[in-house]
Amino acid sequence: MDISLSQCFIAVDDHDKALAFYRDVLGLEVRNDVGFEGMRWVTVGSPAQPDVSIVLESPLANPNASPADKQAMSELMAKGMLRGVIFTTPDCDATFERISAAGAEVLQEPMDQPYGVRDCAFRDPSGNLLRFNQPR
Repeated sequence: MDISLSQCFIAVDDHDKALAFYRDVLGLEVRNDVGFEGMRWVTVGSPAQPDVSIVLESPLANPNASPADKQAMSELMAKGMLRGVIFTTPDCDATFERISAAGAEVLQEPMDQPYGVRDCAFRDPSGNLLRFNQPR
């Protein structure tokens, strides 16, 4: 089987704040920013991976979600309980310095992990967990 990743989704509660973080702090390029039927489709990605995009999606805009589901998603997002993304970086410490200097919420300073990476962790403006791994 020959498959590859095309897109993954990160739930955001404010597209403009998310764009400022993912574009201006992380250096990802904006691939799409389109409004459609009251929703906004925003994709960003690393210039080094032109075939992979991250969709910054408001889970509250899902037209098929019930009011109870939207409320539950909103509460989980507010607690930072939604899954995030793991990025790879050639220099974990430099990445940490750049992101922390921009004011991102630090969850973990750079440290060597027993599973073979040096990594650090932050929360994005919506509370999503973002880890940055440097292979050792």
